[in-house]
Amino acid sequence: MNYGIIRYIVGKMLLMEGVLLLIPTFVSLLYQESSGVYFLIVIAILTVLSLLLSKKPEDMTLYAKEGFVIVALAWILWSVFGALPFVFSGCIPRFDNAFFEIVSGFTTTGSTILTDIEALPMGMNFWRCFTHWIGGMGVLVFVMSILPLSPKNSMFLMRAEMPGPTCDKLVPKARSTARILYGMYIVLSLAEVILLLAGGMNLYDALVHTFSTAGTGGFDNRNANVAFYDSAYIDGVITVFMLLFGVNFSLYYLLLLKEFKAVFKSEELRTYLGIVAASIALITINITHIYGTALKAFRYAAFQVASVITTTGFVTANFDLWPEFSKTILLIIMAIGACAGSTGGGIKVSRIIILARTVTREVRQVLHPKSVNVVKLDGKRLTDENTRGVYVYMICYIAILAVSVLLISVDNFDFTTNFTAVLTTLNNVGPGLAKVGPVENFAAYSCFSKIVLSLDMLLGRLEILPLLMLFAPQTWRKKF
Repeated sequence: MNYGIIRYIVGKMLLMEGVLLLIPTFVSLLYQESSGVYFLIVIAILTVLSLLLSKKPEDMTLYAKEGFVIVALAWILWSVFGALPFVFSGCIPRFDNAFFEIVSGFTTTGSTILTDIEALPMGMNFWRCFTHWIGGMGVLVFVMSILPLSPKNSMFLMRAEMPGPTCDKLVPKARSTARILYGMYIVLSLAEVILLLAGGMNLYDALVHTFSTAGTGGFDNRNANVAFYDSAYIDGVITVFMLLFGVNFSLYYLLLLKEFKAVFKSEELRTYLGIVAASIALITINITHIYGTALKAFRYAAFQVASVITTTGFVTANFDLWPEFSKTILLIIMAIGACAGSTGGGIKVSRIIILARTVTREVRQVLHPKSVNVVKLDGKRLTDENTRGVYVYMICYIAILAVSVLLISVDNFDFTTNFTAVLTTLNNVGPGLAKVGPVENFAAYSCFSKIVLSLDMLLGRLEILPLLMLFAPQTWRKKF
């Protein structure tokens, strides 16, 4: 284990968080809020820690083990220090609540313990929503686009953080890949800001809603969430951009290269859009009697489906009051999630495809023992390592889901509440059902349960392995 490189990169990460905290500080000053002082205090703490940790080591070697540890430590420490402005200012006095809220922000989950969001100072709410935008593409990916690391070191960090079964470079250098990803991310974000401004939103509202959409998070500056605007245009713009941010960003790069055939051949994209279309159609039919017209039912169905499958968590309707059929569809797509390589969470569409094809292969193998059956995705044969990774992920996912539901059951809430609370945090979605439904929050859970759910959010965003590696004893042995 190269402790020097871990210390060095974590130190740089903390300094970068301090730099990013200058943005909500400016917002607080712009709105003449005293809360800006608390951002400055945290910036000072982060600067001192960074100076203590950032001495460049002689050995800059970094392998997969160090990469996983750095990613896990960076996300935990960013959450710890990111929560401090809320605690110091008294906006969220209890650290467990502030930690839950900021973890929900960075992991782009969108679950909240706040009962009156509009009571927050503008600067604090801006920071809360801005964490979605930072965490959407990944805090390490952001730093990699700036921090000079060797190509090999950068790739280990990217593989540890980027969501999905595989992580491939768009170009030979990982640092260039990070810059391309963020370039596309910024362009899409600016496009949404402009369209929301055209719909009558002010600049502040357009920015915070774009942060949450781009990161597929769901935090809002309104108690009623997007339903506050009651605008078909705004609903439509956000619906489209939620779906766009749920697409693998490598496909956008292929579009830039004008490789349109490769994009259209993407099986994950076709399956993703097929699931979205089928879910919207079925729910629209199921809820038309509630809204009176098929067009209005389509509007609410499309928004909620886009929000849930991309794990954004925005709401324009209380879907907890919808028929069981519609709620069941939403729970299913909540687990499926978005595409690999997107800002969305969940199991990922590509994993679902791989699992389905693996089952099909096994059935064929039983029926025809001498036949040769392979699992392919986009016409490419998947290696045993690829399929094994999916199996391991699913086993860990189911185990974490079951254990977490058991642990938070000590609060004695009903099963629907507990199950959907874990499901929505582990998949980084936001709202669940019953007492954690679209118009409810997570404030009633105990400190212990909030810690469990916070870990679930981190496990979901980092796709389990980095956080497990951090707590595994063998990770810290000199010989591994």
